Amino acid sequence: MNDDGEERRGRGGRGGGGGGFRRPRGCEFCRAKTDIVDYKDTNLLRRYITERGKMEPRRKASTCARHQRAVAQAVKRARTIALLPYTSEHIRLSGLHLGRR
Repeated sequence: MNDDGEERRGRGGRGGGGGGFRRPRGCEFCRAKTDIVDYKDTNLLRRYITERGKMEPRRKASTCARHQRAVAQAVKRARTIALLPYTSEHIRLSGLHLGRR
C-alpha cells in the first residue's frame, strides 16, 4: 500500500474532487440586470429561505453583496406582512412547502 497517496488511481500528485455538478456562479439578479427585489414575489424569495425558515447565506445563494442585502430586506418585509413565515413551526402548521428550483 502506498502511504503517501501518490498515483493511487493512475494520477500523479494530489487527487482532486471529481467532476460533479457545479452551480453556475454569479448573481442571478446581476445576470438578469434586475435592480429591485420585489417583496411581493414570494416564489422568488422562497429560493433564498431554508426549510427551517432561515435566510440562505451569500455563499449558498450565489448573490452579490448588494443583491443579498436587497433579498434580506425583501424577506423581512414579506415576513412583516405575513407573506413568508418566520419559523419552521409556521411552515409545518400551514403546510407551506418551500421547494427548491
